[in-house]
Amino acid sequence: MKPSIWYFDDVNLFKILCPHKYPAYKKDHSLDIYKKSDYIYFEEDQANKIYLIDSGKVKIGYYTEEGDEIVKAILTKGEIFGEKAILGVEKRSEFAQSIDNNTSICKVSKDTMYGLMRDNVSVSFKIYKFIGLRMKKLERRLQLLLFKDVKTRLLEFLNELCEEYGHDCEHTGDKVIVHPYTQKDIASLIGTSRPTLSTVMNELKEAKEISFSRKEIRFLNKNSLSVS
Repeated sequence: MKPSIWYFDDVNLFKILCPHKYPAYKKDHSLDIYKKSDYIYFEEDQANKIYLIDSGKVKIGYYTEEGDEIVKAILTKGEIFGEKAILGVEKRSEFAQSIDNNTSICKVSKDTMYGLMRDNVSVSFKIYKFIGLRMKKLERRLQLLLFKDVKTRLLEFLNELCEEYGHDCEHTGDKVIVHPYTQKDIASLIGTSRPTLSTVMNELKEAKEISFSRKEIRFLNKNSLSVS
């Protein structure tokens, strides 16, 4: 199975980077709560903070000139976003929006993050590794969106979900994925509509390759995990 490109190495960055873990920075630590559909920042906002997800889900995306929404990522507990501020980017090139009713976010100023990175070599290493992996992820997503059909994009995404959320069922030998995404989330991430995603998933179900419920996808034939 290929290395993951959809998430950061199964590491909870919130636990590593949240300032309350470090006495020198604890006084600057606070958590903000966002409801579903609340925006955390908009395109063209000043990029002076980095954000850590304590709980909930956040959608990262942008709007085309025609007004269409393009989803770049859906992030969950333990992940960070707004990281381009560390690289000196002054304005946001995307929006960040809560898609849960109780999303808890730790905002870290750019200067505080620089201090954490300067004082903790392991933190600095993890941040730069994260940025590199996220760049690879976005490049791969672009390739998939441009050159692959919906079924291939879906199977590629499910491959990656297997690495993060999958386990083998001892009794049946199936590969089981218990995940936090809705069908709308998955459709957005692979660049298709929800009805089209539903059609493809039902085709795979009828072919007895998968079964699925609201939060679980089960591969009935492990060979279906391979993507051309």
